[in-house]
Amino acid sequence: MSKRESAKYKIDRRMGENIWGRPKSPVNRREYGPGQHGQRRKGKLSDFGVQLRAKQKLKNFYGDISEKQFRKTYAEAARRRGDTGENLVGLLESRLDSVVYRAKFVPTIFAARQFVNHGHINVNGHRTNIQSYRCKPGDVIEVREKSKKFVIVLEAIVSVERDVPDYIEADHGKMIATYTRVPQLSDVPYAVQMEPHLVVEFYSR
Repeated sequence: MSKRESAKYKIDRRMGENIWGRPKSPVNRREYGPGQHGQRRKGKLSDFGVQLRAKQKLKNFYGDISEKQFRKTYAEAARRRGDTGENLVGLLESRLDSVVYRAKFVPTIFAARQFVNHGHINVNGHRTNIQSYRCKPGDVIEVREKSKKFVIVLEAIVSVERDVPDYIEADHGKMIATYTRVPQLSDVPYAVQMEPHLVVEFYSR
């Protein structure tokens, strides 16, 4: 199962931050951007530039989400009552691939998207291969029986690289997780600071 290491590490270099908090990130060694001009002093970003970077960082964190899909998620967040930034984070964390990643069934969000797409996950007892499937509080997510012995899964659940957040109850012995509630921004264990209010400003221009 391909992890596409180079793609996600290019994202880290481009953002200048270790977005997923992984020890192998090249940003841990070189904080400047890629390419021959990467070490030049960075100019001060405009307000638009700051908002764009915040949007790119949040969107890139969730893997291969397209701009169209991300904007659609934002539009739904804006329609809902309450703070749009908080709603956006809640919708992104409710995605099936996000829940699989947060439950530590796989090591990366990229692997989670592929794991779901290849049909290795059941939701409430039914095989589900749609990465953007929106989980609801109380949904039970389970690694299918034939997939429980995959090396990628066994390595992920024993990894000390990150913890399972408290809005997901995970039983790694049975490879089952329950999505207990929609999280607030403060509940989500991002490795770097995310600024969804800037994403709202970006799309509100």
